[in-house]
Amino acid sequence: MSADIDNPVAAEAARHSNAESLLGKGMEGGVGDHFRAYVSRVKGGEMGALPAIGGLIVLFIIFAVAHDAFLSERNMANLLTQAAPLVMLGMALVFVLLLGEIDLSAGVTFGVTMAVFVRLTQPDGLSWPVAMLIALGLGAFIGAFIGFFVARVGIPSFVVTLGMFLGLQGVLLIIIGDAGAYRLIPEPVKALQNANLPVVGGWIMLVVVLALLVAVALWDRRRRAAAGAPNPPVSIMIAKLAGIAIVGCAGVYFLSQDRGTATLAIAGVPIVVPMVLGLAMVGTFLLDRTRYGRYLYAIGANKEAARRAGINVTMVKWTAFVICSSTAVLAGVFYVSRVGSADAGMGREIVLSGVAAAVVGGVSLFGGRGRLVHAVIGALVIATIENGLGLLGLPAGATLAVSGGVLILAATVDALARRRSAGGS
Repeated sequence: MSADIDNPVAAEAARHSNAESLLGKGMEGGVGDHFRAYVSRVKGGEMGALPAIGGLIVLFIIFAVAHDAFLSERNMANLLTQAAPLVMLGMALVFVLLLGEIDLSAGVTFGVTMAVFVRLTQPDGLSWPVAMLIALGLGAFIGAFIGFFVARVGIPSFVVTLGMFLGLQGVLLIIIGDAGAYRLIPEPVKALQNANLPVVGGWIMLVVVLALLVAVALWDRRRRAAAGAPNPPVSIMIAKLAGIAIVGCAGVYFLSQDRGTATLAIAGVPIVVPMVLGLAMVGTFLLDRTRYGRYLYAIGANKEAARRAGINVTMVKWTAFVICSSTAVLAGVFYVSRVGSADAGMGREIVLSGVAAAVVGGVSLFGGRGRLVHAVIGALVIATIENGLGLLGLPAGATLAVSGGVLILAATVDALARRRSAGGS
């Protein structure tokens, strides 16, 4: 067991052994065999992001029928920028949720770091790149502080991060002081959520993303072949890439249309979109294709078995909280860019929405199950609810009530799926 977990290639091969037994027709199998294996996994409780994707489609249909402006170019661009901070926070929380832990202070962490950033970049202060590095360093320090008490001392993460949630709010009040809010945000940071790529830039972004996906897919196939692991049929890989290409082309074309006014033309993909895509791809690579990512899943699935296999559980947990807090800082960057100010209430409410986004997307609260893209999909679900209900003129209370109901439903699906999976094993 130790050799399988410590050797990335061997672990990769082991992960596919079940798939091979389900196929039952050699190493490659056919499209039908792989489809039946996928259906079998879904029936066994491994639904992944399917419920969230289905919910997102239903929400789009409902709001499109309820309000004519929902599917407009302007509102779709607004939805993407509105979702960006939540997407980043949801991705940050995935790293600790995979361990079966939680970080209730991630939102306030980005509040404190952004307050420091804005204070440092006031007139006659530091340049914004230097201030950003300091903010990221502070975020990493907060994560290391939390990780020490969770991983080394053994205090439950709920207790530690709840204490940090309360304490960091006090620090935030001290930093902001009597000013109440600071509205002088550096223009390059402000542009992240308020500017767009040139129309041709959106198409270049799509080509780059597709090229990277093709390269990673081919690299995966080469690694699996070298390890003697089964490879899905090439037709499945082509179908997945073609589907992504079709959706990407439709999205870029849609956002390239003029969504401005009679006096001001606005077109192009929002700048925040390629930034989020790039960070999501880096995070996905880390979780899905590195030894560290496999350690996270192993610990979340069975901590004691992972420890006996030789994994340094303490260090992996510690670094997971560092990554979570550091990534939360980026969520804060998108937040201040969108609202244009830093105030004493930053991050107090969004952290619960971040947890909800990850869970709604298919990341298990019990650890060991979920992917980074699931948090992205879940965040889009939450953002769509807020956007759609806002267009309909419903109060904020309705948004919170619906979001809470969706979270309870997602947690219920997760619990039932785990029970079914355990019953079938």
